[in-house]
Amino acid sequence: MTSQPDQPPDTHLELSAVQKRIAGATGIMMAAILSSRILGLIRDSVVAARLGQRFEADVYNAAFMLPDLLFFLIAGGGLGAAFIPVFTEYLSSDREQDAWKIFSTVATIMALAVGVLIAVGWIFAGPLIHITNFGYPPDKVAATVPLTRIVLPAQICFFLGGLLMGTLNVRQQFLIPAVGPIIYNMGIIIGGLLLGSKLGPAGFCWGALSGALIGNFLLQLWAVRRIGMQFSPSFDLHHPGVIKVWKLMLPVLLGLALPQVSIIINRMFASELGNGPQSALINANRLIQFPLGVFAQAMAVAIFPTLSLQAAAGQINDLRRTTSLGIRSILFLTVPTSIWMTILATPIVQLILQQVHFTAADTPLTVIAMEYYAIGIFAWSVQAILARGFYAMQDSLTPVVIGTVATIVFIPLNWIFMKPLHMGHGGLALATSIGAILNMAALFWVLRRRLYGIEGGRMLIAAVKIAVASGVSALVCLASRNLLMGHLVGLSESSLQGLKIESLATILISSALALVAYLATARFLRMEEMQAAIGAMRRQRMSGLDD
Repeated sequence: MTSQPDQPPDTHLELSAVQKRIAGATGIMMAAILSSRILGLIRDSVVAARLGQRFEADVYNAAFMLPDLLFFLIAGGGLGAAFIPVFTEYLSSDREQDAWKIFSTVATIMALAVGVLIAVGWIFAGPLIHITNFGYPPDKVAATVPLTRIVLPAQICFFLGGLLMGTLNVRQQFLIPAVGPIIYNMGIIIGGLLLGSKLGPAGFCWGALSGALIGNFLLQLWAVRRIGMQFSPSFDLHHPGVIKVWKLMLPVLLGLALPQVSIIINRMFASELGNGPQSALINANRLIQFPLGVFAQAMAVAIFPTLSLQAAAGQINDLRRTTSLGIRSILFLTVPTSIWMTILATPIVQLILQQVHFTAADTPLTVIAMEYYAIGIFAWSVQAILARGFYAMQDSLTPVVIGTVATIVFIPLNWIFMKPLHMGHGGLALATSIGAILNMAALFWVLRRRLYGIEGGRMLIAAVKIAVASGVSALVCLASRNLLMGHLVGLSESSLQGLKIESLATILISSALALVAYLATARFLRMEEMQAAIGAMRRQRMSGLDD
């Protein structure tokens, strides 16, 4: 066993206080992100109703591929992950003027860089779309170009908004940053409803641009100004704090972007499969993002400032306990969720997506992808906590090295599962889940060594209990689904509305019974992770008032 070096005594808050802080912040994030994800489901339903899951849906989704790639590489949380630890370090050492100087310099330089990249993407949209959708025929590429040019400018809003949100998170302000995506989804829905009949996919794209401007930039700017933002354009590249951010940034950007780039690689391979499978992957991934956003994103964003503070103070014991708590809590929430979404995939797709233009023939395509994606929910969620453990210690190199290796393994897996194994787009989803599990396992092993353990005994006990409770709930969920689907007085055979009523009833009843079984088993097994998760949700209203 590796011996632990001498450490200064911890002087931070007691762990119970840290748990309350994380639970409260997580509660705020969960409530706001839940609202955003519900709107996201409504958005996807509106898109499916207008565009179906064929040519128009493919070009609409492809229009976001180039902007998404830019977002993942520049603004997708990467800058915040590099900026927050440095900004926190300066604030915690009473150097507030320097902290705002760093903010101003990073915002000025990166805004110019992102602006240039957007201009390049706008000018060369045609060839870039052909590269990212190499299986598209010319007519599909031509239809995607104008839509991409509408969406691209939104990325400057996401970039600046990401920096502003990171600043608010450092000040323990979580509510306003979480509202941004809600407004963004509302913009897409309103744009589709008002303009979709006349402009087709372009109506949704204009709505996305408007939502990004209002929710992700203007609202966040107002909130940061309210807490005393001190900004003036700056090009002070030699400031020590700015240099530290630059050193952290590139590895962090790549490390956080790699899991998302994997989704884009999925779409690139799927472009060879004709009309439908590419949109099916995207639809399935969006459905899977619901629990990832509600649980993983909320927990990761809420826990990161605490991890950064503990790491900056050299409190390794607290850092270890907080990381362990975060991992065990996220496993408690996501392992059963992964199983439930696999069992209920068909009624979920029928309820949310199946419409006049999204037909019964389209549903199985999305269900297959969703079932394979669901396998990796727990791995994606744990990755979010593990990566931020490294970033809090200002080690951005290790996650990107591990992520790069995992991606190198992942790329040929796409081809193997899609073609030699003849699994089609389902194989692409399975390759993604396997890549996520490998990445998570490697991150866990390395971080465990860095922290001289992550309470391995408690982790193992928690994992066994979660597996047992999840197994019990899975049996209940499967039995109730089989009893309900197709047996609710013939509703699914009478009309589309009847199908949706039956699907909704199946989801609600099966989920409720599975949840009761899971919580009852967890209570019987005396799982402390249950109390942490319930505490987070109970504190969301109180914390929201405090925020």
